[in-house]
Parts: sequence; structure tokens; C-alpha cells
Amino acid sequence: MSIKEMAKNAKHASIQMAGLNSQQKNNALKLIAEALIEKKNAILKANTIDLERSEKENLELPLLKRLKFDLDKINLVVEGINSLILLEEPVGKTLLSTEIDTGLELYKVSCPIGVIGIIFESRPDALVQIAALCLKSGNAVLLKGGSEAKETNKILAEVIEEASYKAGIPRGWIQLLETREDVSAMLKEDESIDLIIPRGSNSFVKYIMENSNIPVMGHADGICHCYVDSQADMQKALNIVLDSKTQYVAVCNATETLLIHQEAAKQFLPAIRDEFIKFNVEIYGCEKTAAIIDCNLADETTYKTEYLDYGISIKVVESMEEAIEHINKYGSGHTDAIITENMEKAELFMTLVDSGNVFLNCSTRFSDGLRYGFGAEVGVSTNKIHARGPVGLEGLLIYKYKLIGKGHIVKDYAEGSKHFTHKSLNKPFSL
Repeated sequence: MSIKEMAKNAKHASIQMAGLNSQQKNNALKLIAEALIEKKNAILKANTIDLERSEKENLELPLLKRLKFDLDKINLVVEGINSLILLEEPVGKTLLSTEIDTGLELYKVSCPIGVIGIIFESRPDALVQIAALCLKSGNAVLLKGGSEAKETNKILAEVIEEASYKAGIPRGWIQLLETREDVSAMLKEDESIDLIIPRGSNSFVKYIMENSNIPVMGHADGICHCYVDSQADMQKALNIVLDSKTQYVAVCNATETLLIHQEAAKQFLPAIRDEFIKFNVEIYGCEKTAAIIDCNLADETTYKTEYLDYGISIKVVESMEEAIEHINKYGSGHTDAIITENMEKAELFMTLVDSGNVFLNCSTRFSDGLRYGFGAEVGVSTNKIHARGPVGLEGLLIYKYKLIGKGHIVKDYAEGSKHFTHKSLNKPFSL
């Protein structure tokens, strides 16, 4: 089947999906969760094939970690699906209701975007999360995973497809693309596809944006920061920075740059160095850092580096304002945290740092749709559009205006025989 035909089928399915009720969608999600457990041995076998092949092809260690889809990850995605079932129905919510005039009522109501094309690398768990979110939000989806995970992605898509069809979800709502040529073809299907979400490198995301007329939502890099203020609790800061960097390094919400106020540097740097040594973290520091601890010397490119590994950039700053300026210059708008006991500083930091996620006294690793209670996420958006930060259900919805009248015509208002009232109704849409 050609990509054009797949896109048309997805468009047709998406129209039907917009009319599905909550019970139908939740039943499908339940069957998908059960099928993933039932078919776990086949899924693990497929993933083993992908891992063995990728190891022979010398796939980078961070990507190998993302590629691994073991029983723990199967249980985790099932947990995500079950939590998604418990969330309230996102489609059909009344976002605004206004009386235009007596008997003439305007409603702003949430609805699915339609057909979403999602391109992602390495992580098979992303396929499950994305599919589940698209189903719950009533969207059709075209998926393209990395070739390194082709066997795992194939069986996961088959399991999800089969289980959802048993629940009565329209055929064609989920389809798996297989080659790079498929991606290029998909980017041309602006008549059928409503949104593209790419998950990959900076250059890859830019390529997608430059080669399609379809709107693109996503992020290129995850250059996240922790700033340790002069008024930080040192033990709290140690725990937070260590978790932000080392809890899981091969992800976009792991901290890549540590900023430290000069008044805290002499106490904090030796302590965090000792912790980093335990994890073999390679440190790249500024001259002030190098004067306090042994490290590699940082340069201009260091602060633009997303390591996705056991490496970190460190800079000693003279003030919080310098830290904010550094983050807004070198950061990717993903997630940035301040560790301080001064709430006035914290408020200013969280106001002025131009990122989708700004944290106080907690790890950057909390920047995640599942941890936010979204059920899961299709990705993280650093764009300033309708969705920003971890993109869960709300990011996969748009809205439409529904106007209900009783024979109203504009002529009456143009001639002055009737007048607009524009009163808030504060009631849900219903006929």
C-alpha cells in the first residue's frame, strides 16, 4: 500500500474516531493492555533480535539503552495505559460558552486534531504510549520508528491494531511506516495529515520542518539545566543534581549543564564531584570550576552539548541573573531547575527562564507526561504553540466553535433591530 493510500485511510478513520464515545475508547485501551501482557514473550523475542543486530552494528550505548524493551518496560507501558483509562474523556469538553444574544449561543468545544504522523527513534515504549494517547484523544496515527527497533515496533503495532479492532475501533486508525522513503512520502501528504511530531536530533527535526507543509510540533535538543543558588540547601542540591544527571542519562530531560553561584561553588563543587566519580561522569568545567576541582576545560561548544551520556558541563556564575541569561542563550527551552531556599529568587527564575518546564527544588527528570499525570506523552514540545512541555492528551486536541441559533440572521444586527449581549453562560454544550 502506498503512503498516499495509508494517509487517506487514516483520514477516513479519523473522521469516524471523532464520534467514538469514552466507553468504546477505554474498552479498546483495556484490550490493548491485556494483549501486551498476553503477547509479552513474542514481544521480548522480537526485541532481542533488534538488540543483537544493533549491537553487531555498533549502535551507540545510549540508543541501545533506549532500544531495550524488557518485561519492566512492558509493565510500565501497561501501567500507563491503565492510568490513561482512568482519565476523564478529553473530547467534547466545553472550553467556553457565551450568549451572543437571546437564543443565540456560542460554544468552544475540544475535538481531535485528526491524523498525526509521528517519527521517533529507538524507544519501542514510545510507540505504545503514542498509540494509546492518540486512541484516547480520538486521533488516527501514522508511526515511523527507527530501523534499529523494526522487529519490536512491528509486533507492537500488530498487537495494538488487532486488539483495537476487536473493540470496534475503525480500521486504518494506526499504521506503521517502515522505510526512510516512507517518511519523505509522508511529509508530502498535507491534504490528509494534520500534524507531524518528530522525535530525534536537532538536524532531523529541522529537516522535517524544512521539507513539509504540514505543521510540526516537537523539540530538537534537551539541554536542561540545574542552577544551584547561593541560598540553596547543599544536601538537597546534591540529591537533586545527582538525580537530574545520573538517574537515567539517555533521555532529553536529564540535566546536561550545572550552573553554580560563586558563593556556593567552593562547598558544592568538591561534594558533587565526589558523587559524579561514583558514576564515572566526565566533567567539563569553566576556568572557575577548574580552579576548584580537576576537570576538562569547557569551551563555547560545551554548553551547547546534549550528552545523553555520563557527561556534564559546569559553569560558576556571579549571580542568578547570569544563570538565567546563560540558560536562555544556550538552553533548548526544555526543562530548567533552580535549587534555592529564597522564594523571591525562585519566583523570578521561574518567570524569566524561557522554557516549557521550570522547576524549583526538584529533579529535571520529573519533566515527563506520565509523571505529570497525563497518562503518557507523545513527546515534548519546546514550540510556543497550542502545546508546550510534555505533550499528553491536551496537546493532541484542538477545538471547534459551535453556534446554536433560532433563526438568527446578521441583517437584524447590521440594521440595528437586534443587539449583541455577549454574556458568559458557564454551561456545557448540549442540544
